[in-house]
Amino acid sequence: MMPSQSLRVLEKKPPRFDDEVRFIRSWLEKPLSTGAVTPSGRVLARAMARYVEPELPGPVVELGPGTGPVTEALVAHGVDPARLVLVEFNPTFCQLLRARFPAATVIQADAYGLRRALSTLLRQPAAAMVSGLPMFTKPVRTRVRLLRDALALLLPGAPFVQFTYAVVPPIPHSFARVTAEASERIWMNLPPARVWVYRKG
Repeated sequence: MMPSQSLRVLEKKPPRFDDEVRFIRSWLEKPLSTGAVTPSGRVLARAMARYVEPELPGPVVELGPGTGPVTEALVAHGVDPARLVLVEFNPTFCQLLRARFPAATVIQADAYGLRRALSTLLRQPAAAMVSGLPMFTKPVRTRVRLLRDALALLLPGAPFVQFTYAVVPPIPHSFARVTAEASERIWMNLPPARVWVYRKG
């Protein structure tokens, strides 16, 4: 690769440090809207993507993709970028996602109003829904409603994947007719995290 080509590649893909700066700025401006001070680490992103089955038909929806580390992991896992529907509240992150994943559908919307955001867009049930939303900034009732809305848009048995830094699950186990499983704690993420997967029971 010629030096000029190397430079163009670097220009197309800003260093991860730039993403961390964007996240910190966003968190300082709206700490309740941004789930973390820094983007999800690669190990966590890959752990979340592994719960998605690329061969299942239908769109793959990501809630709160931020600067796209989990999106990147989904593509690396075999999900066609054209199947991705990215629901992001932050307009700056939306612009960045459109530049990085031009084949994906990027929607600037509040993911907690999921039915309103996706009702006219999804023409078939989703194969998976992956969430980086800051669950614990919302009341339990709001989290449960989000999960209900998400499961209504998914294929039977398809996963709703959510990460959390907390020790307790982001949505209580008592939620009726839903199965939940948790990954091992991912110590290589900063801070350590766990992945929770919910499916219709």
